[in-house]
Amino acid sequence: MRTIKLFATTVVSLTLISNAAFAHTGHGTFGFAAGLAHPIAGLDHLLAMFAVGIWAAMQPTARAWQGPAVFLAMLAIGAGLGVADIGLPFVEPGIVASVLLFGAMIAVGHFFPAAAGLLLIGGFAVLHGHAHGSEAVGAVSSYMAGFMAASALLHLGGFAFGRMAALARFGLPATGLALVAAGAALAGA
Repeated sequence: MRTIKLFATTVVSLTLISNAAFAHTGHGTFGFAAGLAHPIAGLDHLLAMFAVGIWAAMQPTARAWQGPAVFLAMLAIGAGLGVADIGLPFVEPGIVASVLLFGAMIAVGHFFPAAAGLLLIGGFAVLHGHAHGSEAVGAVSSYMAGFMAASALLHLGGFAFGRMAALARFGLPATGLALVAAGAALAGA
């Protein structure tokens, strides 16, 4: 119960600091500070990246790094596609779907194969990266460095939260279901 309260408090806090449900401004962004703020400013990105960290916390210690590493690598690739103005279909719906599906992966725990989880994480990371990269202008490399750093920090925060949630009975499934609910709310927004 304590973990569920902690998660609820975290989600409410993140919602309050998030400017909008979607981080995409519809106009170009540039510089390290803008890149750092971009994943945090949108609840869809924030929850998805946090969820990857939680999922990583559920993995054996020797493989816990794989989910965040795959996400960051594919995030960079997706950002490159966005900067190059190479269109991808369903970017925004895919970003929202990532929150839902990452939540479901956490809710079902070890019943969901890790390899399938890594594939989903990588695929959705391309969409997240594309959304970031398509808005980059000016100092693209510093902007990309900023959103990569913010993404890594969100993964670390999710990992720490996931380790705490694992200590409570039903902490991880409850967290996963809360993410599914958040994703459904974002889909309805």
